[in-house]
Amino acid sequence: MGVPAEGKIVKQVELYKRRSSMWRLDVWPFLGLYGFWAVGIATRLDSTDAGIVLAGTVVLHILAFLFSVWSVDFRCFSQASKVTDIHQADFCKVIPAKFSGSKEVVPLQLRKLVAGEKRSGGRNYGVASNLPADSEEIGFDFRKQHFIYSKELKKFCKLDYPTKDTFRTYMKNTGYGSEAKALAATEKWGKNMFEFPQPTFQKLMKEHCMEPFFVFQVFCVGLWCLDDYWYYSLFTLFMLVLFESTVVKSRIRTLSELRRVRVDTQILMVHRGGKWVKLSGVDLIPGDVVSIGRPVGVGSEERTVPADMLLIAGSVIANEALLTGESTPQWKGSISSREPDERLSIRRDKNHVLFGGTKILQHSPDKSGTLKAPDGGCIAIVLRTGFETSQGKLMRTILFSTERVSANNWESGVFILFLVFFALVAAGYVLKKGLEDPTRSKYKLLLNCSLIITSVIPPELPMELSIAVNTSLIALARKGIYCTEPFRIPFGGKVDVCCFDKTGTLTSDDMEFRGVVSADGNQNLETQPSKLSAITMQILAACHALVFVDGKTVGDPLEKAALKGIDWIYTAEERAITRKGTGQPVQIIQRHHFASHLKRMAVVARIEEKFVALVKGAPETIQERLTNVPNDYVETYKQYTRQGSRVLALAYKSLPEMAVGEARGLDRESVENDLTFAGFAVFACPLRHDSAEVLMELKNSSHILVMITGDQALTACHVASHVNIVTRPVLVLTQRSDDSVGQFDWISPDETHKLAYNEDEVFDLAEVYDLCIAGDGLGMLQRTNALQLVVPLVQVFARVAPDQKELILTTLKAVGRTTLMCGDGTNDVGALKQAHVGVALLNAIPPAKASTTSATGPLADSSSAGSDSVVNAKPKRKSGVAGSQGLSGAVTPGQSGSSSIVNRTNKVSLPASEQLSPSGRQLTPVEVKRKELKRLIDEMNEEGDGRAPVVKLGDASMAAPFTAKHSSVRPTTDIIRQGRSTLVTTLQMFKILGLNCLATAYVLSVMYLDGVKLGDMQATISGLFTASFFLFISHARPLDTLSAQRPYPNIFSPYVILSLLGQFSIHITFLIWAVNGAQAFMPEECVEPESEFSPNLVNTVSYMSNMMIQVATFAVNYIGHPFNQSIRENKPFYYALTSAAIFFTAVTSDALRSLNDWLRLVPLPKPFGHQLLFMAFGMMVSCYTWEHLLRRLFPAKMPLARPRQTQKASGAKKVQ
Repeated sequence: MGVPAEGKIVKQVELYKRRSSMWRLDVWPFLGLYGFWAVGIATRLDSTDAGIVLAGTVVLHILAFLFSVWSVDFRCFSQASKVTDIHQADFCKVIPAKFSGSKEVVPLQLRKLVAGEKRSGGRNYGVASNLPADSEEIGFDFRKQHFIYSKELKKFCKLDYPTKDTFRTYMKNTGYGSEAKALAATEKWGKNMFEFPQPTFQKLMKEHCMEPFFVFQVFCVGLWCLDDYWYYSLFTLFMLVLFESTVVKSRIRTLSELRRVRVDTQILMVHRGGKWVKLSGVDLIPGDVVSIGRPVGVGSEERTVPADMLLIAGSVIANEALLTGESTPQWKGSISSREPDERLSIRRDKNHVLFGGTKILQHSPDKSGTLKAPDGGCIAIVLRTGFETSQGKLMRTILFSTERVSANNWESGVFILFLVFFALVAAGYVLKKGLEDPTRSKYKLLLNCSLIITSVIPPELPMELSIAVNTSLIALARKGIYCTEPFRIPFGGKVDVCCFDKTGTLTSDDMEFRGVVSADGNQNLETQPSKLSAITMQILAACHALVFVDGKTVGDPLEKAALKGIDWIYTAEERAITRKGTGQPVQIIQRHHFASHLKRMAVVARIEEKFVALVKGAPETIQERLTNVPNDYVETYKQYTRQGSRVLALAYKSLPEMAVGEARGLDRESVENDLTFAGFAVFACPLRHDSAEVLMELKNSSHILVMITGDQALTACHVASHVNIVTRPVLVLTQRSDDSVGQFDWISPDETHKLAYNEDEVFDLAEVYDLCIAGDGLGMLQRTNALQLVVPLVQVFARVAPDQKELILTTLKAVGRTTLMCGDGTNDVGALKQAHVGVALLNAIPPAKASTTSATGPLADSSSAGSDSVVNAKPKRKSGVAGSQGLSGAVTPGQSGSSSIVNRTNKVSLPASEQLSPSGRQLTPVEVKRKELKRLIDEMNEEGDGRAPVVKLGDASMAAPFTAKHSSVRPTTDIIRQGRSTLVTTLQMFKILGLNCLATAYVLSVMYLDGVKLGDMQATISGLFTASFFLFISHARPLDTLSAQRPYPNIFSPYVILSLLGQFSIHITFLIWAVNGAQAFMPEECVEPESEFSPNLVNTVSYMSNMMIQVATFAVNYIGHPFNQSIRENKPFYYALTSAAIFFTAVTSDALRSLNDWLRLVPLPKPFGHQLLFMAFGMMVSCYTWEHLLRRLFPAKMPLARPRQTQKASGAKKVQ
């Protein structure tokens, strides 16, 4: 049993101590074998037999060496011994969690602790001030993360960063008091940079050439050479080296792009040793107190944050588009108003955190603090550096997604074992027959048996599986959809449940302010701002998180709509004023931002020298904080939520006289209590124009639709009914207001139907009604262990917090559902990560200014430019957020995320900033043209080589594996189409490879004993045909519409196994008939099995029969409609099949004698040639009939009717 490890990427760690070289299991046993051979075998057997034994021993030794390279487990077993004491270990074997990479052997690192340093591996052990002088930490690095062994916890823990201390601790922090402490911290955490080696082409090529499949392929080439197939062998070897070279080149290009991303080397003011000093961003360490902001003055640039930081004083407006894709600037405030004893949670308190890689658009320093920055910046404390920052985490994801990927890796191994079983039977038959003949050469016999066994392991398998996934990656990238975890693409084809966020996903970002329902008891909507009370106007005008950047108001579209609806404006001085000058201006003093778990926000404002608290939030949340709740409060807001409107309750309270500093220091709880009701603000949230259409397509294609939103239940149900999620009467699980025990009822939206909640009746209700559950109901299900019973039956989840969204996805996965989650990149991160297929829809990132120098290096510039084609294709909407145009509400199909195909056909022009030489000289027109041509060639090289696209920081989001720069849910159908296409392509490849290899094994075994042997050129042409056909079928495009029929999710199913066995039987029957027929025309000839190749009728017929079988296999097993293009629509494949038919007709009819002579084929007897073509046609028709009969008898599994889905879950619950 290994040592457990903390974190999501490492499952456990095993400790090992190296053996001395002589005692390694890949050394001393073979020394003994060599000695035994020299003494006991070489002297007793003849030279041939002794040579075979020696060759076998050498091969075993080479395999032992190679296995130590291929297998981490074997390397540890043969070269080291397992230990339990970490102090005896030299290195460790890291066993990662699922989808977190492969096992690795990493060295253990030792570091001495200094007095006063906190011990890593647990955050409650205090300061190690009384540690002995030789105290030490032992750890290792895995995938750019450092792990430390904790003696107290007896496990490896991630290296601690100061990210969970109390706010009091942060406020008191003044940085490192001495240089010695700073040096110790640097030794602990390292430099703030992204360091990873750039391997050379030779090193990476060597690594690829040592991979099992490549070694196996080279071994096969050697065997074919020994059997005198030189052309075929050299052709195969050339193709192998060419493919591996392109893969290596692609990896080097990706690593080169990533290496260009660097931490900003800007000079910052850092408080060390009791004074402010200038340091580079690379020298920052966790715990540093720094001054951060945007330089003022003419030509000042947006400054990039070099590390994750917590704001202690001041406020910042940051652009986080590079990380989350969210184009709306985010307001970041200091922690001065937080409870001192509360602990920081970066996920919850992200409004106080500046993330590395984001840009500062504007800052406002706090001059009242004890620590003042000399350059007028905001005070922040560094939390995380290097690869532990949010930007570093995204870089790690991209970096380690460059490894070779394919679909169904586990199944491919089992499938190969299935084929090897048949090969062993065939080889055993040949060996038995061969040993019965004492005149036969044992060397030739062993060579032939080796060829039979190796023939069933298709050497092109990894190449073809990589192509299947890479083709989908390229197709998605052309639609502006980027994937950082390619292994998830096949999951897209298996999706059962599609979950959608509502606001900003199914509905538009363009909110419409409808009006206000006043607090005077009138339930009618007042749309005229002049008729609203002054306090209501002031709440709408000032209670928001809008910010003023570069002369424009930016922020939440809902808050901008409210400001526009009442005809007020927001200024750079954080003041709200009316355009008509009739109302009193409102000065914002302190903001308490919206929090999803609180469902409200508040501001402290000053109106005519009086302080007032202005609050808005969810009606049910504000209701609990009112001093007097109107009688019609609940009925009024429900009236509008039933119509699909978004309703916010407005409230206020007057505050006593106090100083401005005191007003800023008011805690949130005191501000948001004892409120007076001021009315309901009602907003319309229009649907995106294609949401209903896309969701109907998903529903018609056998997917279950679910809405998961933080909005009110009645609003959610109304929207769900318009997008085909809800199609029947709805019941909402609602807590009884008059019952403190926590009883729940099922209530219809109009409250005409009411049923008590009963766990045993949920199945019956789900047969008749669509169900909706709110966050409080979800909590009740969790307490009663009924989650797995009820959650799969629900269509709408409303008023759920981000962590509850995550809980819903994990529950659906636990009952066996394959899930897709589509949402934005900010509030839905947890759910997007939990889903099998998480799709973050991002607003288009605005293009960077030409004059702005990227602080993250050239890659950020290139990625920003890369997204420009997407951005520029979209006109701005009224809200100021980049919108979309076109049928899908997204990028026009055919446009790439990094450059548009349309743009390439037009004139390529350089921006003004690139028309200067490095020295600043204006380039001549010829030089500009040359540079434009180079850019065009680079773009064509990047996108036209058929390799997986390089995902850049500007394209990917840290929120989800799939990032779509679209304002539409259309990308979900694109991902599902490509996922289905990948599954179908992979399945047909396995079937085709399996059938071809089984036929080849038969030819090399039974037919070999009858003297049949293929010519060198014949084998080469056969290889060319196979490679071409595979290339053509792997590039088949998916159909534009999704089908109700689903693809087969697994290789091992009755359909696949029966299809293989049936077609193989038909192929063998055809082969036996053809060879026997040929032998009937040449009975007097006797061909020796070990003789040199010479053309004869049996050879010609067996070769042509085998080729016909291969072509028929491709044609019959090609899966077109309803997933991919049909054979006729896949023009290259169709032309290839037509060419093959013409080729066989020409060869059998002997129409081109020179071609037959070149292929060393003899003329066929007239009646037999026609019979062969007729039987080949019959063989193909038989296989086609058998294949399509099985597809009808064994269709792919469809999602079951919703109430039946949870039988598995109910069984699981009973066990609980």
